[in-house]
Amino acid sequence: MIREAADYLRQRIASWPETAIVLGSAQASFAGELVNPVSIDFSEIPGWPAPSVQGHAGKLIVGEAAGVPVTLVSGRVHLYEGWTPQQVVFGVRVLGLLGLKRLILTNAAGGIKPSYRRGLLVLITDHINLQGSNPLVGPNDPELGPRFPDMTRVYCPEFRALAKSAAAECGVDTGEGVYAAMLGPSFETPAEIGFLRAIGADLAGMSTVPEAITANHMGIRILGISTVTNMAAGMQAELSHTEVLEIGRSSAADLASLLLALLPKLKS
Repeated sequence: MIREAADYLRQRIASWPETAIVLGSAQASFAGELVNPVSIDFSEIPGWPAPSVQGHAGKLIVGEAAGVPVTLVSGRVHLYEGWTPQQVVFGVRVLGLLGLKRLILTNAAGGIKPSYRRGLLVLITDHINLQGSNPLVGPNDPELGPRFPDMTRVYCPEFRALAKSAAAECGVDTGEGVYAAMLGPSFETPAEIGFLRAIGADLAGMSTVPEAITANHMGIRILGISTVTNMAAGMQAELSHTEVLEIGRSSAADLASLLLALLPKLKS
């Protein structure tokens, strides 16, 4: 089905960008930065699952940002919605078949590191997969990647360095940290956050890792950016998805500034 979807998209757009950005919760406003955008609803693409969660638009948008051709995946699906791991990473595999070389994965996350603040953009250095699944389980397609991919450098150190340089240029504060992927949809308990802190996690979320595993499997270079939309359980009075969306929206300008400064640096 991924090849059928790729063939369909080639008929819609002959040449696809080598850079893509997955926009997480409440971050769809970045689409407004694109010049000459072409939008395709997920529902139009054979096999592409559509998100059911508020804050995820469900569109594939192609255009230029800061003079760079880019594909925006505006909205994602999650394991907690009932999708299989293979369905969650369907879009990454399709874009990989269309020639994707660079993938920026954004998300909303809970901050575990005490020095973080709500609204901070954190560059992901590594991840811990606690979702109980892996999108590579099952028969391996050697045309997509090797049976046992190396996971030593999933998040490209060069891209992180360029992102830090871009952030300094546009005056956006950033941090760095390890992202722990939980299944959800419930937020973590304070005890679970204590466990995550003990095993080296700085951020907690419910996405990103399946896509990162899949992109790495296909040889696509990855940058991960988390927006800290709340402090984790036990570090603030209560948690809600409404807060996640509100902080995501209020931080969208910083994310847009960073992305617009960064994209020209990733072209080579």
